[in-house]
Amino acid sequence: MTILVLLGSRNACCVTATVILIKGGEVVNHDLQMKADVLIKDGLIAEVAPNIKAPAGAKVIDASGSYVMPGGIDPHTHLAMPFMGQVACDDFYSGQAAALAGGTTMHIDFALPVNHNLLAGFKEWQAKAQLACADYGFHMAVTKWNSQVAEDMGKLVQQGINSFKFFMAYKGALMVNDEELLQGFVRCRQLGALPQVHAENGEAVALGQQLVFEAGITGPEGHALSRPAVLEGEATGRAIRLASFVGVPLYVVHVMSIDAMEEVARARKAGLPIIGEPVASGLALDESAMWDANFTKAAAAVMSPPIRSKQHGVALKKALAGGLLQLVATDHAVFNSSQKAVGRGDFRVIPNGVNGLEERMHVVWQEMVVSGLITPRDFVRITSTAAAQIFNVYPRKGCIAPGSDADVIVLDPRVKHTISAATHHSRIDTNVYEGKEIQGKVTVTISRGRLVWFEGKLNVEPGSGRFIPLPTHGPLFDGIDKAGADTAARLVKAFAAENGATPVVREDAGGSGKASKDEL
Repeated sequence: MTILVLLGSRNACCVTATVILIKGGEVVNHDLQMKADVLIKDGLIAEVAPNIKAPAGAKVIDASGSYVMPGGIDPHTHLAMPFMGQVACDDFYSGQAAALAGGTTMHIDFALPVNHNLLAGFKEWQAKAQLACADYGFHMAVTKWNSQVAEDMGKLVQQGINSFKFFMAYKGALMVNDEELLQGFVRCRQLGALPQVHAENGEAVALGQQLVFEAGITGPEGHALSRPAVLEGEATGRAIRLASFVGVPLYVVHVMSIDAMEEVARARKAGLPIIGEPVASGLALDESAMWDANFTKAAAAVMSPPIRSKQHGVALKKALAGGLLQLVATDHAVFNSSQKAVGRGDFRVIPNGVNGLEERMHVVWQEMVVSGLITPRDFVRITSTAAAQIFNVYPRKGCIAPGSDADVIVLDPRVKHTISAATHHSRIDTNVYEGKEIQGKVTVTISRGRLVWFEGKLNVEPGSGRFIPLPTHGPLFDGIDKAGADTAARLVKAFAAENGATPVVREDAGGSGKASKDEL
């Protein structure tokens, strides 16, 4: 891949372009692959066709031998997040710059409430995002339930939030109980918003941490031992069943185990609108790093749910290839080695989180495409299109087609490179993928028509990012309203349909006889 037209000073903070023509590449969408050129004008894709003639003054990029794909969408990140006494060291500028260097052009970050106040949390995340240099959206976490939270959820969907996350773990901090979870699910159904769950049994995790620590296991390996896969599977199954009871779709974040994956697969087989999201680290890594004698390396791999043994990663990749799991995220939440060091001697206070915003596209390409598990079209689906569809911004995002945002990458499958903290763009001083060799590299990233990554150089500036509102009632809600907006009425209808039984109107209660099925 070569740049045919001089793109301006390498010292410039940001390269902008009114017209860009990508020539000679293999254009790949989730449903179509073809040799074609891509013309970009004023931040949008103007034309996709063979042999497009370059308009006067256009910047032309030769993509011969490379794939031209939609920019990646990472639906699960935590930038500048306060957590476990620390603040994630990537902010909205450094994290997004790293993302663009790795071919991700949009991400959805989790805003946390301030003292359980959703609107205050949203305002705080809006302030953090003033540093943004790429497109982004927000999810909102719900950490408590009351009437004010319910009211504020309604206000937030009017401001472009269409998903709410419920933590079933982190007892005493973020965790909600089953009553709160159910109330949240009901409210999400009313709003057409997608509920998400961090699925681990928080009560059992707390007990496991206590028992493992008291047994004298204080290092990072204690983290893995105290949160076994069975606790992830139990919580995943419980959340799915509760969502089914309410009649709402459900998105399970960071599926890390066979146990959780099988719960998602079982639900989808039953026809339930359930999404399972593995993360790049769970596909490519295994838990052995937490047993490393070097504390810094071991602590760097601590995240929740934990990275599991190799057989879990193998199973997750097969499930992703077969469609049992739908898309890949990162759960990017980075704490440098000095921040992780607060947990030296007590794994329970190591801030949880690993990197991935910059590495995700390359890691997934290596693990899934180079390995032969999936095609380039599948790659586009699991790294971009599925997220755009689930969070209701497709086809504005997630495809290369006239009228779509000009978020485009060029990936050269011939280029080999090695992931390292010495060369990445995140502010974290470690990298859980250190030394991983990749066959294939993103050589060009275009964000909204801006050439932001080329020839190994980033060209971005803080404040140039853009908030993307996420509309409610996405595709997962198709048909939901037909089942009845009222949960109680829906349950009565479902029982009647399954059992042939109907509610009884009793004479001593002022009525007579039974209600007919037609009356229901």
